[in-house]
Amino acid sequence: MAWNFGDILDTIIPELPPGHPALAHGDRVLSWEDVDRRSNNLGRALQTAGLAPGAKVGFYLRNSPAFMETLAACFRARLVHANVNYRYREDELHYILDNADAEAVFYDAEFRDRVDALRPRLPGVKAWVEVGTGPVPGWALAYETLAEDGDGANLPGPRSGDDLLLLYTGGTTGMPKGVMWDQHNLREAQSLALRAVGPVPETLEELRTTIAANGPGATILPICPLMHGTGLFTAMGAFFSGGTVVTLPNPSLDAEAVWETVDRHRVAQIAIVGDSFARPLLAALDEGRDRYALDSLQMIISSGVMFSTEIKQRLLAHLPQAAIADSFGASEAVGFGASVMTKDAPVETARFVTNDLCRVFDEEDRELPRGSERPGFIAFGGPIPKGYYKDPEKTAKTFRTIDGHRYAVPGDYCLVAEDGTLTLLGRGSVCINSGGEKIYPEEVEEALKAHPDVEDALVVGLPDPTWGQAVTAIVHLVPGAGLDEAALVTAVRERLAPYKAPKRVFAAPQPFRAPNGKADYKAARAFAEAASAA
Repeated sequence: MAWNFGDILDTIIPELPPGHPALAHGDRVLSWEDVDRRSNNLGRALQTAGLAPGAKVGFYLRNSPAFMETLAACFRARLVHANVNYRYREDELHYILDNADAEAVFYDAEFRDRVDALRPRLPGVKAWVEVGTGPVPGWALAYETLAEDGDGANLPGPRSGDDLLLLYTGGTTGMPKGVMWDQHNLREAQSLALRAVGPVPETLEELRTTIAANGPGATILPICPLMHGTGLFTAMGAFFSGGTVVTLPNPSLDAEAVWETVDRHRVAQIAIVGDSFARPLLAALDEGRDRYALDSLQMIISSGVMFSTEIKQRLLAHLPQAAIADSFGASEAVGFGASVMTKDAPVETARFVTNDLCRVFDEEDRELPRGSERPGFIAFGGPIPKGYYKDPEKTAKTFRTIDGHRYAVPGDYCLVAEDGTLTLLGRGSVCINSGGEKIYPEEVEEALKAHPDVEDALVVGLPDPTWGQAVTAIVHLVPGAGLDEAALVTAVRERLAPYKAPKRVFAAPQPFRAPNGKADYKAARAFAEAASAA
């Protein structure tokens, strides 16, 4: 059979206990009956607005119940989710929504002015939906009105396993790319890890009987943004098993609020992104572990960046009943490998157990044997996306056929041990991963070069204990100009999302360019490393 998330919701909701919470946000709790009714109403309202099956819906939203309700509405109405980074400025927003061919955009009220300025540039958008509690402008629809108006009846099918979810992600060069996941393969990819530890429902009927017999899924708190794959996919795992998704009202990471929320809602799982999230959470526990009842917490899930063994050990000292599941994958390939660490069973940093669907090849596409001690690129041959939306060239580079089999090859490199475990080395590209955010050096370079004092600029990522990688700029100044680091950082923040701004800026006596004009990132990185150490 072909999986479809709209069909999954229609199947499991009648089996859930009356009043069981689906979504929680601060003091607000929505039951599954609420979400069932409201998501159907939202989906029907979008259909009435003229969105046909396959139409794209932009999610310009922070973590909130509205995000998951709208996701459910899209799946039930056969519409396509397209994520938008809520840190983006106007030009970045325009690129994503235009590239996605968005016909509806859901946005938080705090972004109204930015959205209003953008509207003339996006004539194809049929519905702007504002999420908030106050009055909405005349050009927008009120989210709560759409959610509450209607009888909540299930939307008619049939649906298809080919219905899409569009996930915009970072890359090595250029602008973000929309990864096209068909729902069947996404569900299968998420099920791979579960099959390794026990039976997994393989049909809708098996899923229905499992929910009826075992009850709802886990209560999960995604601390990382739902706009990214780690937060979205982990939340979906709980949501589509009838569990509860808890979100935090505070837009920034408040470690005390996290642990208070785990205590209050009896959270079983939290989702984070490596050390940059784990360190402040650990500091809060170090300062006052006895303030929280955390015995409900069974699992800390992380993906996307390095998660050090030391930090894991210190967390588990406070949470001895829990396990830490560190996943290795990409938006283009869910399930390269995983490591599960408990208090009494430590795991090396960046070492993962993989499966038979994962292969490691050298640059000549020859599979590397176990124990070779040679770095190679990782290729995943299991359920993978269709490709990148409207980008056949990049699709061909990432989704490759090797020896007659189609693989996802996002660009990660690793070593293969004798026992088959993988040690992740990192991306073989210049893409910077800072705090779970993928940053294109070219974007930051262009912003720097727009400053009158900058003749040329290159941007690299240097190791950082907090961010994983710190965005670091090396600029070649115009003659007579002096380095004003603060001014250059401000100039970038005014043009791009603040997380893309350099943490440090160094002036170099010459540009790091080859004779053909191409960037010499190796030389630039060496210069930045030396300057940082000085």
